[in-house]
Amino acid sequence: MKAGDELPPLTIPVTRTLIVAGALASRDYQDVHHDAEAAREKGSPDIFMNILTTNGLVGRYLTDHFGPRCTLRKVAIRLGAPNYPGDTMVLSGTVTEVTDDGTAVVRIVGANGIGHHVTGTVTVSLPEGAV
Repeated sequence: MKAGDELPPLTIPVTRTLIVAGALASRDYQDVHHDAEAAREKGSPDIFMNILTTNGLVGRYLTDHFGPRCTLRKVAIRLGAPNYPGDTMVLSGTVTEVTDDGTAVVRIVGANGIGHHVTGTVTVSLPEGAV
């Protein structure tokens, strides 16, 4: 692994169930994550995914790639275009830095039909011998 390496993309169908289940699992009871009528009253066309669900999906993307023994040391993400039901988010990553101590920095982008839903970087410690 070296700087510039690209991770294979991960395609995630954004379903109403995923949005609601993610909000419930993270104890985010804001109505815009489960009540379409309330979301519309607040100016959104539908319910939308919360940042904690997005954060979990980013973590899954990296642990699926690097393996369950990797450790996410720092997650610095920012939300952009909302993830609405019926869309698809494609996560992609590029390694920007690898150190001798087994740490990698990965630039993450999660794009949907509107634009970039999530962007940021994640610092990952890899198991010994993985670099």
